[in-house]
Amino acid sequence: MEEAAKKIRIFYKRYTIPIIIVALIIIARLLLPIYLEKYVNRTLNDIPGYEGYVKDIDVALLRGAYVIEGLVLKKIGARTNTPMLDFEKSDISIEWKSLFKGKIVSEIELHNPKFNYIFEDQEHEPMEGEADVDDWTKALTDLVPIDINHFTVHNGTANFVQLSSDPEISMFLESINLEATNLSNVVNKEKTLPSYLHATAVSIGGGDVILEGNLNLLKKIPDLDMEFSLKQADVRALNDLSLRFAGVDFESGTFELYSEVAIANGYLKGYLKPMFINTKLLGKDDEGGFFKKLWEGFVGVFKFLLKNQGTDTLATQVPLEGDLNNVDAKTLPTVFNIFKNAWISAFSGDVDEKIDFEDAVRAKKE
Repeated sequence: MEEAAKKIRIFYKRYTIPIIIVALIIIARLLLPIYLEKYVNRTLNDIPGYEGYVKDIDVALLRGAYVIEGLVLKKIGARTNTPMLDFEKSDISIEWKSLFKGKIVSEIELHNPKFNYIFEDQEHEPMEGEADVDDWTKALTDLVPIDINHFTVHNGTANFVQLSSDPEISMFLESINLEATNLSNVVNKEKTLPSYLHATAVSIGGGDVILEGNLNLLKKIPDLDMEFSLKQADVRALNDLSLRFAGVDFESGTFELYSEVAIANGYLKGYLKPMFINTKLLGKDDEGGFFKKLWEGFVGVFKFLLKNQGTDTLATQVPLEGDLNNVDAKTLPTVFNIFKNAWISAFSGDVDEKIDFEDAVRAKKE
């Protein structure tokens, strides 16, 4: 009898504590998603002027990750019911390979995120006040408490809409795929611009967008050296803008835009190169009256005189330079470049590879 009782006591001593620990882990695992969901909802609603929620949160302990399903953030008092942020799935996890380099950092993957900026919604200022940079930074820090090193977007969408304009303005990017690496500078610490970003998208008019370059996000004002290209967009997609600001609309043609920008210690140097290729204005009709016909006729003659006849391209290059608080788009070079493309040498349909980070460094010193 005593021997049996002794075996029972040994059994309880040996297995009770492990069983309790396992039970506590199971309970914690079951309760953690509930706690995280309440925590994330509270963080979203602490952003001044906004309210938000998440539909569900899953925890993956082995990956050191949690997955947010259906994150929505809306402007309080907005005129529309369209959320500013609508993220289908957000995966936030520890970047394990960086642990071997002695640094604990995170990686974020966004799946099918939608960003909607509706001008009318942003005009309204609720009683709670407006969120500033510190508010958004705090919210991101609360959701991702360790530094972000790897950021990925899969099939994103960005919409910019002004409903009250006539005609209504709607600009968008879809099929956004973006990858940014080494944001916390875990590797390549000797490089001036240690992080790399590459993004592709489809613009209005079905244009192909590419953004690529290097940057340093660890500075208060990030340094960067970026290239941007928008190719083969149907120019008719710009008719809402051209009608509003120039009083003309296009029947056919292609719009392209190229840019290089470098920023060093808060000083920017770069350019924008818009190009209108094989464009035709809509034929004149009775709508709009005599003055509209007269204006469209003038624009048509102006376009004929200033386009390159060999490439059928109307283009210019807009130099950008200055402190970020006072960037100057130089008028005279911009006008000269219209004539240069038309009568001297046609611009190429690509980035010019003429601006780099060292150019911004030298311009800052001058």
